[in-house]
Amino acid sequence: MSSGQSIFGPRYLALSIGIILASMTIGFEGLAVTTVAPVIAGDLQGLHLFGWIFSAYLLAQIIGTMVVGRQIDKKGPAFPFTIAILLFAVGLIVAAVANDMYVLIGSRALQGFGAGAMYTCIYTAISLSYPDELRAKILGALGTAYVLPSMLGPYVAGVIAQQWSWRFVFWGVLPFLLLAVLLSLPVFRKLKMPSLQGKGETGVIGLSMLLAIGTGLFLTGLGMLPKLLGVVLLLVGLGLMAQPLRKLLPAGTLTFRSGLPSLIASRGLFFASYVFTQNFLVLAMTDTKGMAADRAGLIVASAALSWCIIAISQARWDAADQGRGRQKRIIAGIVLMIVGIAFMVWVPAVNIVLAVLGEIIAGIGIGLAHTVSGTVAFSLAKEGEAGKVSGSLQFADSFTPGVAIGIGGAIVALSQTGGMSLETGITIAMVFNLALVLLSLVASTRTKQGQSASQSAGQSS
Repeated sequence: MSSGQSIFGPRYLALSIGIILASMTIGFEGLAVTTVAPVIAGDLQGLHLFGWIFSAYLLAQIIGTMVVGRQIDKKGPAFPFTIAILLFAVGLIVAAVANDMYVLIGSRALQGFGAGAMYTCIYTAISLSYPDELRAKILGALGTAYVLPSMLGPYVAGVIAQQWSWRFVFWGVLPFLLLAVLLSLPVFRKLKMPSLQGKGETGVIGLSMLLAIGTGLFLTGLGMLPKLLGVVLLLVGLGLMAQPLRKLLPAGTLTFRSGLPSLIASRGLFFASYVFTQNFLVLAMTDTKGMAADRAGLIVASAALSWCIIAISQARWDAADQGRGRQKRIIAGIVLMIVGIAFMVWVPAVNIVLAVLGEIIAGIGIGLAHTVSGTVAFSLAKEGEAGKVSGSLQFADSFTPGVAIGIGGAIVALSQTGGMSLETGITIAMVFNLALVLLSLVASTRTKQGQSASQSAGQSS
């Protein structure tokens, strides 16, 4: 295949636009809900259940990601993608008409399962449909599509909620979802998985459910610390999580085994650190510096802008060196994240200039590391395991950030209980966050890019 081929050429146009639209839809919906969640909780008189608007989504996303990843390797991505779209759409509709907080939380679970499954299908389609030389380009476009809504999503959602109703946020997502399906599903139906004879995994659904339950107990326990019940729930949750994590992730992920396991571990840690930074920086700027929420949002958007620019640029660098510098780019990206986050660790000293500078540098870092790590993961995937690897990538992007933010919230809450200032509490949480990205750097040095049959995949018409 000529290196001059484009992801928007005739062969790939429908699939590229379809999965980019699907990614933008998921990204916008997630950020929009973050903006309107306080209004929803107040309107439905469920402020005491506020956290479950997000927790239900996260826990269901874990199940959707892991279960669908295995189903894809058996049946191909078309049927799981169809089910995922339907569940996501039903979740949107139920949320739009919900008159009870418990119904709303249930709708978020449907959306989470659907979003996790959709992204796993999207990653698998990329692995199967695009040759190695184009994966850096489509993953760069996909990352940009997911990040772009962070610049406008919260503002648009706020306007919709203020001028009409938060319910229109959910209704408004449906047309874009429908367009994404019309473009991408016909291509998904043509994709064929390699027919391999091997022993299939058993108990994935049960392990995924156990992991979701354990994570739910862990997060609930964190929120109840330092009460004894909180400690008990936290420990029980950790115990339930241990076995599923060992079984569902590539063997050796938790010990940074060289190759794909260390890559998945590194990605989970640096992406968690990025999401953590965005959440706690906004908290620091609004609640300790007195900054208006919209201005704090603009600071966070500076990272999204630099991510987008670098995500597109890295595809050119990948083409120039034919992928030989991928591991160096991942390491460089993580180092830049360390520098950017270090600018924002000492919250009492953080001001607008430091925050914007740190966010821009961190955005460049995540734009490099996140996009390139996906390309490397597909190059390391064994034949017939595209769905499994796709599930691991999506798992790293959803599970670790949720757990990290839960730990950060517990750190801040415990510091407040101990009589510390909010600034001090957030600073301690940011030190923990810096430790995450430093650990990610250690894992990234153990990643070795290899060749596999998947690099020549994607020749289906």
